[in-house]
Amino acid sequence: MSRDRGIWLVGLSSLLAAACSSSNATQPPLAPCTAASGGRIALQATEYTAIDPAQTAGCAVFPANTTPSTNEYLLVPQGASGVPDDSASFQLRGAGLAAAPPLAAGAAGATSVPVQLQFDRNLRRAERELAAQFGRWLRPSAVAPARAAAPPVGDTRPFKVCGTLDCNTHPTVTATAKKVSAHVAIYVDSAALKSGDTLGTADLDALAAVFDTLLYPADTQAFGPETDVDHNGVVLVLMTGKVNSLVANPCTTGFVAGYFYGGDLLPPASFPNGNYAEIFYSIVPDPNGTLSCPHTATGVNHSVPGTFIHEFQHMISWGRHVVNGNGFPEELWLNEGLSHYAEELGSRLYVPADSTTFCYFIAGNLYNSGQYFTKPDSSFLVDTAGIGGLANRGAYWLFVRYVVDQFSADTSIPSNDAFTRTLEDPMRTGATNLAHATATSFSTLLGRWALANYVSDLPGFTAPSQLQYAKWRFRSDYPTIANRCAVNANFTGIPGAYPLTPNSSVGSALNLSGMLRSGSGPYTIAQQPAGATGFTLLFSTGTGTALRTSLVPRLNVLRLQ
Repeated sequence: MSRDRGIWLVGLSSLLAAACSSSNATQPPLAPCTAASGGRIALQATEYTAIDPAQTAGCAVFPANTTPSTNEYLLVPQGASGVPDDSASFQLRGAGLAAAPPLAAGAAGATSVPVQLQFDRNLRRAERELAAQFGRWLRPSAVAPARAAAPPVGDTRPFKVCGTLDCNTHPTVTATAKKVSAHVAIYVDSAALKSGDTLGTADLDALAAVFDTLLYPADTQAFGPETDVDHNGVVLVLMTGKVNSLVANPCTTGFVAGYFYGGDLLPPASFPNGNYAEIFYSIVPDPNGTLSCPHTATGVNHSVPGTFIHEFQHMISWGRHVVNGNGFPEELWLNEGLSHYAEELGSRLYVPADSTTFCYFIAGNLYNSGQYFTKPDSSFLVDTAGIGGLANRGAYWLFVRYVVDQFSADTSIPSNDAFTRTLEDPMRTGATNLAHATATSFSTLLGRWALANYVSDLPGFTAPSQLQYAKWRFRSDYPTIANRCAVNANFTGIPGAYPLTPNSSVGSALNLSGMLRSGSGPYTIAQQPAGATGFTLLFSTGTGTALRTSLVPRLNVLRLQ
């Protein structure tokens, strides 16, 4: 099962497609680097820099090692434009006083895509189209009507739901409010009530209590309040078998646990197929697999809270950007990163007392991040055109977690919340949003994050403060939590050891090639033996020409020893 939710998908324009094209085939190859080339590296241990190949004719020049020990440099090439889905071929080739044999580059592996992610992509594409199609003249009036009362228990009403994974049909179900509390009203559709495929009163009471006392405060404190387009003061939760049946048995690529759809916040004049309400949709128990793959009541109780806290961030974000801001949704990668960060916030509500529930919230993030660390150059960070595979999701969360750690006033939750609220900027999205919130260029943020991923808790190495996660020590946290979640929640997907392992080569013999995917890149350690002469690295396209400047290519370099 995947617990990865909603994706904000942006269609590529012709201009972006042109920007992502390869370098002009008529461009001459870059000249070999020499000792006189630009890009000279003069670093002490723990110091770092970023080389802009446009300023150095692609060259990085490393001085001779006059010490009695080996020098080691961590290298992470990146494309740092902040343009979603940008990519280009590259090579990083070393040279010394004599030619050196090349090293083979690894190939990217293919990964399967859970159906939840495919469904979310379709919703986010539809939301993007809605935001573009229905201008502010069709959106809610700036003068809000008087607030209505929350629906009473027993209230029965129709709802339109997604009938297929592409959400091109919107069948109507009738549902009854079975629990109404301070912040949520839980409706259960009539078909589930008739068949008995629903949670009992005690379970509904417990879910409402978790929403009211833990999840709702965590999300609204971190991201700001939700809209209240229906003026009833509560978020609706619709538990319906229509969510179960979005995926047919045997659910070989997972199932849809729940979702939020931005069309529900648009008025009927703009989108007649919505419900004009803050509403979250959830599966119902189906232990016999009548609707799709089986789901026990216990399984639903475990999955709904994590799904809710993730999707509620999307609801808040859509409301701020589209309904209140009259703009466009946040870009997929940052929006998802914030929602995965919300899952982490949920997990921290349960430590140290409840390890089992902690695992249900955090296991997905740790699994996904492990997938990213295993092969970081195979996945985009800055992503809108893809469907957000698990490794991509891991990158989104890691980057948001790092930025929060670096730019919050301190590491306490209230200070974190003050910063994350600035990331729900209705006037900015993506890289522009982050650069504004941090007063730091996006390329600088990316480079520091990339280096932090390896050195933040590297044994025997004291990372600069700008290259540290505050809340995680992944080399020890992965095995500790993997063991805990295997025992307490029967979850075995978390890495048992830190999976980011750079390749290693003598610097003058380095020959690395592949694709730079926006925000990501491979990790390599260049070694320079004691007494060795200097060496150079040429950072270019796969054909040896200059990398295009619109990619904002950077070669991040950190001296390990």
